[in-house]
Amino acid sequence: MRILYAIQGTGNGHLSRARDIVPCLQQHGEVDILVSGIQADVALPWPVRYQFYGLSFIFGQQGGVAFGQTLRKLRPWRFLRDLGRLPVEDYDLIINDFEPLSAWACRLKGKKCFAMSHQAAFLSQATPRPPAWRDRFAEFLFRWYAPCTDYVGFHFAAYDRHITTPVIRREVRALQPTRDGSILVYLPAYADATLLAHFEQLPERRWVLFSKHAARAYRHQNVEVMPIQNEAFLKQLECCEAVLTGGGFEAPAEALFLGKKLMVIPMKAQYEQHANAYAAAAFGAVVAEQIGPAFTDKLRAWLGSDTPPAVLFPDETQKVVDTAVSRWAMLKNTI
Repeated sequence: MRILYAIQGTGNGHLSRARDIVPCLQQHGEVDILVSGIQADVALPWPVRYQFYGLSFIFGQQGGVAFGQTLRKLRPWRFLRDLGRLPVEDYDLIINDFEPLSAWACRLKGKKCFAMSHQAAFLSQATPRPPAWRDRFAEFLFRWYAPCTDYVGFHFAAYDRHITTPVIRREVRALQPTRDGSILVYLPAYADATLLAHFEQLPERRWVLFSKHAARAYRHQNVEVMPIQNEAFLKQLECCEAVLTGGGFEAPAEALFLGKKLMVIPMKAQYEQHANAYAAAAFGAVVAEQIGPAFTDKLRAWLGSDTPPAVLFPDETQKVVDTAVSRWAMLKNTI
């Protein structure tokens, strides 16, 4: 069986999850990988058959999406050209991780597309949303940015029958977590200077900032700033006491699994991240809505709080992939 696995290249979580999903898919056939987007910082250990410009949101440095840069970097004609050239008809099964090019190519060419992503969890109304906020445009994007025929969604809990717990990478499951008092920071939507101004006010703590904006490693007082690199990130994740990160999904899930103290700061006006933060709070995460004048005090209080227990997300990746392939086969036979 020929399988196309299409991955969203905005952010690093989709590619991190792929490290465990690809070997499971390879148990069912020959797998070609497609990546679209221009905002990822990590690489895959397998050849990428299709690398496309795609559609990406550009991270800003003030806590949100840089909408001006995002619009300037859109290439709609390039997207349409790639859409027509992508040979989805050559594949028996298309697995999609919130990747729009392959999803729309399938829709236009009458192919079935199976979503396997965190965003697919929001196709169910049982998935937690911020109680005082319902963003209709974001809900529209959940359904139509990368439309699918069937899906499995990943989230912090199995909120509905097509939702399962997170894919925790084998690299993370193999870690032996300790607590050396350091704090791992990954906040790609903020400028380094904004973060350093707060961290230097807590000199008794060692901060390790993985920066999307740093071309090389450097030290600023009690803060180590490092470019994003998978092995270094894993090493620090293993030994840190706490994780300060955005409202994405993979990094908070890994911190919860390892029993790390967790604070999440969802990106401004990013509905999905606010929904993730709301859900993570039920598992002991502390949520900061923004970085403002009182943020240092909030950090101090968080670091002085109790560490929540580790969340035992079971290792069900192969089972989830096997189930997806079985459901696709049933769907195909009904056509």
